[in-house]
Amino acid sequence: MKDQDIINIGKSVFGLCFLLGNMCLFGYLITKDEDFAIGGFLLLIFGSALNLLIILILLLSVVFIPSRSDACLKAIGILMINIPIAIIYALIGLNLN
Repeated sequence: MKDQDIINIGKSVFGLCFLLGNMCLFGYLITKDEDFAIGGFLLLIFGSALNLLIILILLLSVVFIPSRSDACLKAIGILMINIPIAIIYALIGLNLN
């Protein structure tokens, strides 16, 4: 796997979680449909688990394939951008009711 492929994996997972989180948050804000809030909560749980699993795999790659460490650490950095965004969205969702 090339370095750019590793970075693209991080970008793709980040983009998918970010897009789904925005859909849930703004879908609830616009429609007040509880299904968006439930979906956002489930996304928070499963998205966090997915991000942590990928970060763990990338960290293990850094240990076992040191030549790919720069790309893996960049991908981990991209994925970690989701953490403060998820916290902000969770706080917004909890304070709406």
